[in-house]
Amino acid sequence: MRILNFGSLNIDYVYSVPHILRPGETLAASKMERFAGGKGSNQTVALARAGAAVWHAGCIGADGEFLRDMHREAGVHTEFLRTVEGPTGSTVIQVEKSGENCIIYHPGANHRITAEQIAETLANFGKGDILLLQNEINAPAEIIRAAKKQGMKVFFNPSPITDAVKQYPLELVDCFLVNEIEAAELAGTECDPAAALAEKYPDAEIVMTLGKRGAIWLYQGVRIAAEGFSVRAVDTTGAGDTFTGYYLKALCDGLSTEAALRRACAAAAIAVGRMGAAAAIPAAEEVDVFLAERG
Repeated sequence: MRILNFGSLNIDYVYSVPHILRPGETLAASKMERFAGGKGSNQTVALARAGAAVWHAGCIGADGEFLRDMHREAGVHTEFLRTVEGPTGSTVIQVEKSGENCIIYHPGANHRITAEQIAETLANFGKGDILLLQNEINAPAEIIRAAKKQGMKVFFNPSPITDAVKQYPLELVDCFLVNEIEAAELAGTECDPAAALAEKYPDAEIVMTLGKRGAIWLYQGVRIAAEGFSVRAVDTTGAGDTFTGYYLKALCDGLSTEAALRRACAAAAIAVGRMGAAAAIPAAEEVDVFLAERG
């Protein structure tokens, strides 16, 4: 079983501010830092640090070559990562003292994926392999269809959530990885959105993160919950991506659903205590220690 993440890669510019800016307000940041980011990239790094063999496909500009180097250093296979004309995707992130954030995103090279690249990449994968996909790149619908034709299992994180997501062939998705907002948007209700989403797509597993409250899994009438961990949050930017990578690796290792959820929640709890996205993702050994300390 191999994991292909066809995902975004961004350069994150993170500003530490006393509070998230209000309309018309000008505010001095206490600090500005540059990090490797992008939901796709973060999830790939999380998979690699969890110990998975993972391939990343996507596009960067010439200004993003350091992202390729960072992935290689993390142990990621990068032969399907292309350099194209134009800037790499980027974000401007405000992080306030509580750790909460708001994000402005420019797709850049993430929207330069071609049909040729999709075909050439997916030709290297087949039955039993896993596709991990988010919504920060162009052509996710085409990638989902192509992956299913190859016999791959599709794990979809519909973030950032947009109206366009509802037009994708979501009936082909094997597992939805969502937060409460994304689940409610896809299900069309805020009343137990995970259950509503499971009813809408009965052939798919639903994994919904609940922040510090943990996460739940639903499939064909069965619900499993895992409690979160109480930690001091510094930056929540990459928490969901960290959860995704560790959850998927735990499944590949044969852990039970409950154990996989708990391990993913632990990894996310460690990540929110650090600044940055990819930079905050813990190594597998750190997660082992964290869980051992909490019984």
